[in-house]
Amino acid sequence: MTIANLRREYLGKPLLEEEAGGDPFALFDRWFADARDTEPDPVAMTLATADAHGRPRARVVLLKEFSPRGFVFYTNYESRKARDMAVNNQVSLLFFWRSHERQVRIDGAVEKVSDAESDAYFAQRPLESRISVYASRQSTAIASRQALDDLYAAAARRFGDGQVPRPAWWGGYRVVPVEFEFWQGRIGRMHDRLRYARQPDATWLRDRLAP
Repeated sequence: MTIANLRREYLGKPLLEEEAGGDPFALFDRWFADARDTEPDPVAMTLATADAHGRPRARVVLLKEFSPRGFVFYTNYESRKARDMAVNNQVSLLFFWRSHERQVRIDGAVEKVSDAESDAYFAQRPLESRISVYASRQSTAIASRQALDDLYAAAARRFGDGQVPRPAWWGGYRVVPVEFEFWQGRIGRMHDRLRYARQPDATWLRDRLAP
């Protein structure tokens, strides 16, 4: 297969400074509203981490909240990504919204959300999702699918009354941005790229990057 034969053209709308504005959170909010109407899973985002040796890893996680405080997701605190973030709190998020030919990259430092925030979110999860947290020690080796199903069945029996407390090994992280890049696909690979870099006085410096 010749990969070049699979190329496609990008026909996105222009991303111009006068329309983008100076606040990256406001621009993200507008783009997310567009994606929510057209994307099958607009909250899916790639989370890239690096371990203590600088080896990178990436996986898709789900955005659960965003505000000027940052971007929140939840996971097992004993997972591989959590171990990476424990030794290197610098991470990168990437959203790709194909229906609008847009990407948003967000770089920043990650921190745990409060126990109260994690408790509140965990209580809202479907019962099956709360039970599965007890059945799966994320990123650890497991003998078989049957072994995993057996662990889930045991957890379901344990919490038969539906009262499933949040375990200490599970909770949320917030990515506090220091840089955004908004990418808009354009014809002829002349893409629009606007970068916002956080300054020491908490303002944002915007510039344009060559495609």
